[in-house]
Amino acid sequence: MTALKSLFFLILVPGLLMGYFPYWISATDTELFTIGVFRYFAFPLWLISWGGMLWCFWNFTFNGKGTPAPIDPPKELVAVGLYHYVRNPMYVAGIVALIGWMLWSPSLPLIVAPLIFFTACHLFVTLYEEPALKKKFGTAYESYCQRVPRWIPKLK
Repeated sequence: MTALKSLFFLILVPGLLMGYFPYWISATDTELFTIGVFRYFAFPLWLISWGGMLWCFWNFTFNGKGTPAPIDPPKELVAVGLYHYVRNPMYVAGIVALIGWMLWSPSLPLIVAPLIFFTACHLFVTLYEEPALKKKFGTAYESYCQRVPRWIPKLK
């Protein structure tokens, strides 16, 4: 049942924010400029972001025994996979996907989307998510925060 809830959340939230809405904007809005062949750099960014997103969903479902949805969070702290390198890889994946959309169709909404998304994520993480995780997981989460950066992956 947890896997089905995760799948539903994956389709509903990242599917809309990283897929459908940017696609709709790119199909209906006017590009401010063209970048020619460089627009195809969007494809590897999309592959990387969706691969990372799916990997994180897998870790939340099977290692954390929960979903990425705030209403049904993991029961165990997830510090494996991409979470070993950065505390918020799903949000980072979302930003990478939106940068891909910005390259694919550089219209004003898609140019500002990564910045707006990052700002919203940062506020959510610092004002709600991190305090909630500190309360839930205590010193294990505090230790994790000391080892792993919030936004820029730490590659060893």
